[in-house]
Amino acid sequence: MLFAVSLPLGAPAADRELPPRDYYDSFRHLTREAASVANPVTPEKVALGKRLFHDPRLSVNHDVSCASCHDLTSWGADGRRVSQGHRGQQGTRNSPTVFNAAVHVAQFWDARAPDVEEQSKQPILNPVEMAMPDPERVVATLRSIPGYVPLFEAAFPGRDPALSYETLALAIGAFERVLVTRGPFDAFLEGEAAALTPEERHGFERFVELGCASCHNGPGVGGHSLEVLGLVVAYLDQSDPGVYEQTRLSGDRMRFKVPGLRNVAGTAPYFHDGSVASLDEAVALMARHQLGIELAPDDGRAVRRFLEALTSRPPPEHLDAPELPESTPDTPDPLP
Repeated sequence: MLFAVSLPLGAPAADRELPPRDYYDSFRHLTREAASVANPVTPEKVALGKRLFHDPRLSVNHDVSCASCHDLTSWGADGRRVSQGHRGQQGTRNSPTVFNAAVHVAQFWDARAPDVEEQSKQPILNPVEMAMPDPERVVATLRSIPGYVPLFEAAFPGRDPALSYETLALAIGAFERVLVTRGPFDAFLEGEAAALTPEERHGFERFVELGCASCHNGPGVGGHSLEVLGLVVAYLDQSDPGVYEQTRLSGDRMRFKVPGLRNVAGTAPYFHDGSVASLDEAVALMARHQLGIELAPDDGRAVRRFLEALTSRPPPEHLDAPELPESTPDTPDPLP
């Protein structure tokens, strides 16, 4: 059992033995890509998906791209409470990081998309985000850009048509599947005890012992389940009912996808509403609302040290902005 381990917590962390394997068996290291049987990752798909991810011409006014809300130079998020889309309209929920999103059980805070491929279709057509009127206009825009046609044909050989709204989503999904941030915690899980400092290891132990790992587990250290926000102590602002908005089931009120904690030290503000700017406050609030405890200062600091150890970036070749194919006079003009 995960919590059936007693450690001599009074001893300095450096003097304690590593916890037995079952102490952290609910965690798993990240692999170098989030593989998918339905959408195998290939270099051609990734190269195409990277361009599409950065291309603002997928938006109706040619001014918003996937990277606008998921800035790869800023931990895959945008640092805003809620993101801005078409004509500066504001969304209703905080944009989570795209890093490691492909390992999660579902996408969006309310889990309405099963994977990153389906997720990538929705913002393009959302009137508050990229605001394209329909998939046909998206495809027409891409077909009017000659440089995209051979890229789609290389990424989807033998597929007819190679360029479609479906293959667009597969390409963006393939790119997101390589935005994986392996780091010291993965080396630790693979048996390299020195990959975490004694302080980080102690923070990990407290993270487990306090009960945080009951929701924040798996390769994403979260992102693998849906839970009620305010499980023990009710969350104050219940204006957003979470999954209930999709299902209308009473048990889904205030239920959200548990966020993954990889790179959490760089992805403030926090929670679905972006209401918390400080990681320390976010940790304390989660202890109160989800575990029903007031976190001792020493425990808060220890947990923070562990969370900071979850910080790392994808391979650098995925982070630079690509050169985009040029438009032509036939490319549809931006709509007002």
